[in-house]
Amino acid sequence: MNLANGSLPINCSTIRIVRLAAIAWMIVAVTFVRATAIASAADDRRPPNIVVILVDDLGWADLGCYGNTFHETPSIDRLASQGMRFTNGYAACTVCSPTRAAMLTGRYSARLHVTDWIAGHNRPKAPLKIPDWTKQLVSEEVTLAEALGAAGYVTAHIGKWHLGGEGHAPKDQGFDVAIGGDHRGQPPSYFSPYGIPAIADGPKGEFLTDRESSEAVKFIAANKEKPFLLCLWHYAVHTPLAGKPEVIAHYKEKARRENLSRNATYAALVDSVDQSTGRVLAALDEHGLTQNTLVAFTSDNGGLVLRDVTSNAPLRSGKGSPYEGGHRVPLIVRWPGVVGPLTTTDVPASTIDFFPTLLAAAGTAPPKDVTIDGVDLSPVLTRSGNLDRDALYWHYPHYHPGGATPYSAIRRGKYKLIEYFEDRPVELYDLAADEGESTNLTEQSPDVAKDLLARLTKWREAVGAQLPMPNPSRKAGG
Repeated sequence: MNLANGSLPINCSTIRIVRLAAIAWMIVAVTFVRATAIASAADDRRPPNIVVILVDDLGWADLGCYGNTFHETPSIDRLASQGMRFTNGYAACTVCSPTRAAMLTGRYSARLHVTDWIAGHNRPKAPLKIPDWTKQLVSEEVTLAEALGAAGYVTAHIGKWHLGGEGHAPKDQGFDVAIGGDHRGQPPSYFSPYGIPAIADGPKGEFLTDRESSEAVKFIAANKEKPFLLCLWHYAVHTPLAGKPEVIAHYKEKARRENLSRNATYAALVDSVDQSTGRVLAALDEHGLTQNTLVAFTSDNGGLVLRDVTSNAPLRSGKGSPYEGGHRVPLIVRWPGVVGPLTTTDVPASTIDFFPTLLAAAGTAPPKDVTIDGVDLSPVLTRSGNLDRDALYWHYPHYHPGGATPYSAIRRGKYKLIEYFEDRPVELYDLAADEGESTNLTEQSPDVAKDLLARLTKWREAVGAQLPMPNPSRKAGG
């Protein structure tokens, strides 16, 4: 046996042993690859989890990822960096209840006749009498929860509801789990005791946004083995404004240090939503669900500019108005492996699109016997094509302290037209050149205005929109 060169002697037995070992390792490797592929295929066969975070009254310019340098929103900004941010995301209405109904059904609020916040403003001496609109989401409508429940999803609604009371609550509309939602549009208190029958009070002083996210985290943990729909619809950032004292103090000091006039309590409320979002994202990470979960984040209408709550600049006005500040909202979608990170789009999208988009993601289709106004956003999310849509529409036959008198509106391409009903004036804006809607182009572009007005009139007729009428009880000159 010659070991002078430090090598082992090689013979047939040694070669055979080496070959057998190699074959064994090859079998192990192939088995592992096949097992991984099977596991991957199984994951592919499982529909994605869906999380919809809806914030109440959050303005288009309230987040860091939309240019706000005062509010601190690192968790939401991270969500945006990991997915697609829409710069022309729209709420279906300038107030909350109609937008929520549209999200759950994929149908315009004008078609549903749910056209104002429930129960709306009473203006008995106004020039126009508002129509007899519907003050709940009726049970005959097929909701997102019902459609996904039929496809095997477990469904939960946590937070604000505001689509009707007894007989029209979340569990009446297909949700398996319902925590916190009732007929009201704002919480009696952001601190426990909350005074909300649908959510048990926590320790004294517990903050409502924290409680909502805690319930969301519990739901995720309890249902991690099955596909789920989680609708986390925050009461924040709706009035009455409130925040944790230490967070308010932080923003007051920041405003003083930067010599800014900002609402520190509102900033603290926005901050609570960001913290909640971070907790939900962390729960998805903890349970290994991030890669197979679609997360959508948006608001139900523009930010409230009354009483210096916030600013939607450079957009005009805010909640309760027909202008961009009343309708345009943050819209973010993260879906790893489907939606690319760090992507943005200027394609207009609306709350009505949630229903068909999320059903498509789940591999199921909307009911065939129901007219769906929204479109599947998949071609935009995957950058694989264009949307099959000509225009977006709004219809608000009501009055609102935010500046609205009864109106309808259409956006087609770069143009937006608003028709007011009191004396039928029309306003036309080029949003590409004038997103602040400062220059009415009806005289400069009469053909465009005429065409859009005709389309708007035809759409109202098609959806059966209810119209305001002259008020017979209004005294002359009153």
